[in-house]
Amino acid sequence: MRKYYYVYIATNKRNTVLYTGVTNNVERRMSQHKQKLIKGFTSKYNINKLVYSQEFNTPGEAISAEKTIKGWLRKKKIDLIKSMNPEFKDLIEG
Repeated sequence: MRKYYYVYIATNKRNTVLYTGVTNNVERRMSQHKQKLIKGFTSKYNINKLVYSQEFNTPGEAISAEKTIKGWLRKKKIDLIKSMNPEFKDLIEG
């Protein structure tokens, strides 16, 4: 079975905070965020809505993309999200 790696951007209910991360299982990671199992930034700011994800073949590619996105200004991140998800819908909820 082939394994994939993902860069994702998540936000809170009001879309005021953006969090960029890497995982090999987006559904599991978002479940952890929603249940506040990961202490720190995501639990403090109620990061619980997946608004963007991109699939990669290797962890190195995903980490490189994550570092690139983290270096962007907020507007560029929002433009990226809107290119795929213009209404900022939760991609896990459907």
